[in-house]
Amino acid sequence: MSLQHGSDTPKSQSTPQPKACGSIIDAQGREVPITEQMIQHACKKLEESRDEKSRKG
Repeated sequence: MSLQHGSDTPKSQSTPQPKACGSIIDAQGREVPITEQMIQHACKKLEESRDEKSRKG
């Protein structure tokens, strides 16, 4: 067995690991995972706010 093969379990049978991200603490002190949907929503709101500022200025 080669040192490059640390496991006999084929990768197709292993459980996929969740992507590392982050979390926030809500008003009740609970840890809430940050989702892709949350990031997309925040980016959309930021883009909309920048559009509004450029129209006013």
